[in-house]
Amino acid sequence: MLSHIYLGVSDFDRAYAFYAPLMDSLGLPQKFRDDGRPWAAWMPADAPRPLFIVGKPYAGDASCGNGQMVALQAPSRAVVDAAYAVALAHGGRSEGAPGLRPEYHPHYYGAYFRDPDGNKLCVVCHAAEP
Repeated sequence: MLSHIYLGVSDFDRAYAFYAPLMDSLGLPQKFRDDGRPWAAWMPADAPRPLFIVGKPYAGDASCGNGQMVALQAPSRAVVDAAYAVALAHGGRSEGAPGLRPEYHPHYYGAYFRDPDGNKLCVVCHAAEP
């Protein structure tokens, strides 16, 4: 369904210092980094798409949208917990600690946070606890 997601950032080095460890905690390998543009992308370990890209906007300044959020899937609740901790340790700001959100469905386990530019992210596991 998705080819890629591109999030504009105001400070690429700061954003990369946030996203590189976050994507590593989710097991998402880096596809590329180009400091000349600047931008970087990560992808699923088992497929070439979708790409998750952060970088300088093509035109103008980066700004986050009201009501926009990117949700990244995690394979387990433990990975949600770890990714949330990594995000906060690298400049993220909490928007909701890890936990069940049964209003979405009985096994929805998610955590919400903002990156250093204010972009809202979620890391979520949809699987039941083993």
